[in-house]
Amino acid sequence: MKRLLVIVFVLFFLMLSETVNAQCAMCRAVLESDGNTETAEGINNGIVYLMAIPYILVGALFFFVYRKMKN
Repeated sequence: MKRLLVIVFVLFFLMLSETVNAQCAMCRAVLESDGNTETAEGINNGIVYLMAIPYILVGALFFFVYRKMKN
């Protein structure tokens, strides 16, 4: 049951990261003014990855602490 919960949790955040549009207004205005949307998408994906990694690491830390406290 717990493994299923963890798998659902991970899949939820993986699906959520695809739809997140995390880009500041200034970066978006500068990148889209050139008409090159591929560069804007690349910058946007980089921002999403940079944002997601700390949350994944903190989640893993809490998971290991929880497992250690349970034993």
